[in-house]
Amino acid sequence: MEEAIRTFATQFNFDPEIRNIEHFSFMDSFVLCGMGGSHLAAGLLKMSNPNLDVYIHRDYGLPALSHKKFSSSLFIASSYSGNTEEVLDFAEQALQKNYAVAVVALAGKLIEFAKEHELPYIQLPDVGIQPRAALGFSLLALAKLTNNHELIADLRALSFHINPLGKEEEGRNFAEALDKKIPIIYSSQRNVALAYTWKITFNETAKIPAFYNILPELNHNEMTGFDIVESTKALSEKFYFIFLTDHQDHPQVSRRIEATKKMLEDKGFPTSIVEITGESFWENVFNVILLGEWTALYLSQLYGTEADRVPMIEEFKKRIA
Repeated sequence: MEEAIRTFATQFNFDPEIRNIEHFSFMDSFVLCGMGGSHLAAGLLKMSNPNLDVYIHRDYGLPALSHKKFSSSLFIASSYSGNTEEVLDFAEQALQKNYAVAVVALAGKLIEFAKEHELPYIQLPDVGIQPRAALGFSLLALAKLTNNHELIADLRALSFHINPLGKEEEGRNFAEALDKKIPIIYSSQRNVALAYTWKITFNETAKIPAFYNILPELNHNEMTGFDIVESTKALSEKFYFIFLTDHQDHPQVSRRIEATKKMLEDKGFPTSIVEITGESFWENVFNVILLGEWTALYLSQLYGTEADRVPMIEEFKKRIA
């Protein structure tokens, strides 16, 4: 995992190729199915362009959308391993209904499925990393399938413009602050993909509970759960609140973040602000993601957990096989 973080910028040298391209047509509407780290890139893509017509499906089968949406969309089956059963089910059902299907995977049954049915597919590089650590590869693959040449150029530039090592010391210090705490990550709706990415990074790399939510919605419900009295204090005394902030957030959301942070501090909770900064949108995004990766890695070292492996997920898969 440490090597994956250190060399992350090299992922943007990946040149995705659409295989079986003779069966592929560029479309303007997309339905992507992916689980775990295999749908994170789609969330970031939607974050970069809120007007992009992409629906992210995280379940078996097909989503409940209109027939018009189905018939005019490219169905992207995204599974880093290529063996995710929900994604395989999605691809099979979409193909049965004669919808346009494309595949993004490293290997496995999904690549075999694409070859057998002559479906267009992009095969990701096999460099031995976890799906959540392969965001550069996944983003470039989606940029290719969505025919976004400008995005491809922007992502390629990141191989020169982001410095993963620049966030290591900050991540180490943040991990020390979070030691023996449960992170709660809050952001605006605009940045929810980043908050969610942090949450699963803490779960999978550090092997600790972590949760996320968005403002302003949490001000109407979740925050009241922290209106502690002596009899409820023990329920939340390990929580540590992290606010991801962006100067492009709605001014009222920024005011809400400041007020929520102050109220939580008045209740005795530790809090931190993580500012989303960089020279470009994608530098902003990956500076924040890399900080989360380093923090989770050093938390893993503090707790003595296996940062790279996900044994509980592997055991779960065996139980339902």
